Amino acid sequence: MKKMLYKTLCSGVVASLALTACSKPEADASASSKTDASASTEKTLKPFHFLTNWYAEAEHGGYYQAKAKDFYKDAGLDVTIQMGGPQVNNYQLLGAKKADCAIGADIATLNAISQGVGVTTVATAFQKELIVLIAHDDVSKIEQLKDKTLLIDSVSMSSWYPWFKAKYGLDDATVKPYTFNIQPFMVNKDYVQQGYFSSEPYALEQAGAKFKVFFLSDYDYPSYGNAVVCRTDVIQERPEEVKAFLAATMKGWKSYLEDSKAGDALIFKDNPQMTQGQIDYAIDKIKQHQFVTGGDAATMGIGIITPERMKVIHQMSVDLGLIDAAKAPLEKFYDDRFIKEIKEMP
Repeated sequence: MKKMLYKTLCSGVVASLALTACSKPEADASASSKTDASASTEKTLKPFHFLTNWYAEAEHGGYYQAKAKDFYKDAGLDVTIQMGGPQVNNYQLLGAKKADCAIGADIATLNAISQGVGVTTVATAFQKELIVLIAHDDVSKIEQLKDKTLLIDSVSMSSWYPWFKAKYGLDDATVKPYTFNIQPFMVNKDYVQQGYFSSEPYALEQAGAKFKVFFLSDYDYPSYGNAVVCRTDVIQERPEEVKAFLAATMKGWKSYLEDSKAGDALIFKDNPQMTQGQIDYAIDKIKQHQFVTGGDAATMGIGIITPERMKVIHQMSVDLGLIDAAKAPLEKFYDDRFIKEIKEMP
């Protein structure tokens, strides 16, 4: 908040008394008026509820930076960032109108639409999918993974796994549940596990493991990473708020990659278990692989989604039998009109 200061200059006792008697109430009234105006401005900020997909981490840095730097406030929004987690279903909360927008995953969004949930993808944080497969260092090619035991979670069984299974000829009998614990992988050379590019690899490095990381995006998996999904009714009824939220968020991402300190402070506040080491590791990987700034974002702006890419993702989901195109048509899948106008260049 800007502090309001005023100073009265006078010469002589009489002049001073006169000025104090006559001018100070005016100044006080002016100060009071400005304070009231400021309070009024604060009250006019429009509430906006955003839901992440996990505990606060560097992968959410753009949102926390936008809040810390008052980019949302400057855009007229009072944004609440609510952490997700393993037991949080973002699409259920969106369907129940407990959030305005959330971090989503492309195939999960299509599944939600096919089940009657009114949601639409409006932008993305990352131009590439963040999911990786982690094998022991004796594996040199991704094709070798079909002969290994794959540890994946239940959500992945209906998202990226069907694509991977079809592309590389996997057998479901070789799949076991992943419990978000690296110990089974550490003790069994035959295991391959899923991971998040900045989480499990970091934990394995800290544990001294030797491993090989395969980015799904390097093998033509088309989905975006950490897409921004909003309720369709919010898009229709409050389009200016959605656009303002996206503009401030993409500004936040650009700022976060330049200097993350402000956003990190809020991340630590929400998630005290987070460490600076893991945040630094994640930011380094985000920059190294150009998750935010690469691909179409390099020429069309941070957060961009394109009709061509969304069509490919949609068609892949139909071809793999993951969705019914009649229940989840392409036109309901995305709305790129806001993000293509924002053009927050890296």
